[in-house]
Amino acid sequence: MDPREFRNIAGAFATGITIVTMMSTNGKPTGMTVNSFTSVSLDPPLLLVTVGDHASMYEEFKRVSAFAVNILSDRQEELSRTFASKGTDRFAGVPYTQGVSGSPILPDVLGYFDCEVYDRHQAGDHLIIVGRVIDGRVSDGNPLLFVRGQYKTLTEE
Repeated sequence: MDPREFRNIAGAFATGITIVTMMSTNGKPTGMTVNSFTSVSLDPPLLLVTVGDHASMYEEFKRVSAFAVNILSDRQEELSRTFASKGTDRFAGVPYTQGVSGSPILPDVLGYFDCEVYDRHQAGDHLIIVGRVIDGRVSDGNPLLFVRGQYKTLTEE
């Protein structure tokens, strides 16, 4: 299949937006916007995220032992854009608390999962990271969505 056509078809599926955060191997907070995220299992509680081998954080994902998935609200598009940017300190001016695992938890998110790395799998040009959820929380609000290359909210038609 043509890669562009594959991307166009996949883009028709609306996804939520997350920022996956971790403490890097040099002890600094780091993170990136990720929409390839899904729950995997209830017992044990597992989820997965995928990271392309071209992503700036790819090597960190191969080494870290914990991460957090921060689920963005419809008021956090700018934060998503910040964490999707390249060549910048994504945490500059961004407050956070540390989860049980030590991973950064962002303020005002719809929810978060704090995870220990359970497994990793290479699949094509992406690394699949399976996390065992050790803590989390949910809040009220509406999600930030991404479909056909654009941010959307539930209130848009």
